[in-house]
Amino acid sequence: MPTPRETILAALHARLSALPATALRGEVLPERVPSEGLLILRDGEPGEPEVTLSPLRYHYQHRAEIEAVVQGPDRDAAFDTLTASIGAALAADRTLGGLCDWVEAEAPRPVDLPVEGAASLKAAVIPVILHYSTADPLSG
Repeated sequence: MPTPRETILAALHARLSALPATALRGEVLPERVPSEGLLILRDGEPGEPEVTLSPLRYHYQHRAEIEAVVQGPDRDAAFDTLTASIGAALAADRTLGGLCDWVEAEAPRPVDLPVEGAASLKAAVIPVILHYSTADPLSG
């Protein structure tokens, strides 16, 4: 049985997979970026939990990351569309179907990356904070 942490990350990946861009989880950047863009979900870091004692609960603010990448002649507009679609997908259900308490994304810091012999990439890491609680840090 998957842990709540894995269930939440899988739900976030499923939400990203519904977007037009290709969504991967924990993969390396492929040689080619699809024309719709590419999203790579990184599991990130659960961080140090807040603990309550009665009942014993561990409250996490897990920091996952989405790497968003576009390539092509109109990459600024494509990047803007891609990041807006991520925001809309997260805002549509801030609890991922009740799996976590709250999901919020932070603003991306885009960079242009030159590629020898091809169109430049525009990419950013988008931090996503997943708020959830568990009864055990190893099953969280």
